[in-house]
Amino acid sequence: MVNYNIKLEEKTIFITGVAGFIGSNLATRLLRDVEKVKVVGLDILNDYYDVEIKRERLRQIDELKRDFVFIQGDVSDKVIIERIFGEYKPSIVVNLAAQAGVRYSIANPEAYIMSNLIGFFNILESCRHSYDHIDGDYAGVEHLVYASSSSVYGANSKVPYSTDDKVDNPVSLYAATKKSDELMAHAYSKLYNIPSTGLRFFTVYGPAGRPDMAYFGFTNKLREGKTIQIFNNGNCQRDFTYIDDIVEGVVRVLQHSPERKTGEDGLPVPPYKLYNIGNSTPVNLLDFVTILQEELVEAKVLPADYDFEAHKELVPMQPGDVPVTYADTTPLERDFGYKPSTSLRTGIKVFAQWYKQYYG
Repeated sequence: MVNYNIKLEEKTIFITGVAGFIGSNLATRLLRDVEKVKVVGLDILNDYYDVEIKRERLRQIDELKRDFVFIQGDVSDKVIIERIFGEYKPSIVVNLAAQAGVRYSIANPEAYIMSNLIGFFNILESCRHSYDHIDGDYAGVEHLVYASSSSVYGANSKVPYSTDDKVDNPVSLYAATKKSDELMAHAYSKLYNIPSTGLRFFTVYGPAGRPDMAYFGFTNKLREGKTIQIFNNGNCQRDFTYIDDIVEGVVRVLQHSPERKTGEDGLPVPPYKLYNIGNSTPVNLLDFVTILQEELVEAKVLPADYDFEAHKELVPMQPGDVPVTYADTTPLERDFGYKPSTSLRTGIKVFAQWYKQYYG
């Protein structure tokens, strides 16, 4: 295992996408568990999905009554990013802001270029220039952690997916932007000695999650009496990863930045790492739907006599989708002694209970 070389206590941590699913849960965890930490959060609060869910997440962070600063703004706005770095001088940066969703990237490609590419470029530039302002109390950015995605693996036939696999054939613009982020981070780590770690997340789910994700969207449609479409005629598998497992992995990774070293050429060896964070247990979509419907009935979101068969439709694969996602988490286990382990049924049960409470 690696030795932790970063103390989170008394640090300023800048989280982009802080009103998002992962960002809000990460901020909550840090503020609740880390002494004297300051979290500065940025989010545009766009309407890609229900803004009220995002506001509810922020309200829950505020209820902690800790040192939290929220700034509404766009990560692709260079002026805002530079102002935040100049005013708050973050020691740790977690870039989670991104336009998500594979299918949405087909209809709205510009949103992905602005947020995922230009936005991340702004973060990298500000991390680079943080070293221009080193003084006795500030050493610049000690660690940049950023969200990548299992989508970068595209239609790889080799499973489980390893960070050593070649990922040069994305099947969606979303995947292409995430792979581009990894490449840009590597270049900036090499050129400017910025310690950076990319995290490839695998199908994150849980309470107060993203309504565009299958488990949430299916629940909404079933509750409204609509038909749910199961792609690839049900022959898809997803590596569902519960939100608490994702956050635990991120918190551990935050505490070890890749070490700065000098190569034989006298230039920096890129302090750069990539990890998968997934449950390593792919579930067939038909099995997933069965678990979902059972837990929705148990939570009384749906009546016990609900006719599920009448509300299911098997359809072909959609453009940009892949048949399977499956994480090899061996490096995460080796370096951090951690492997996500929450079962799908356990996680879906918590989601169903939250859904019942939130929507009544």
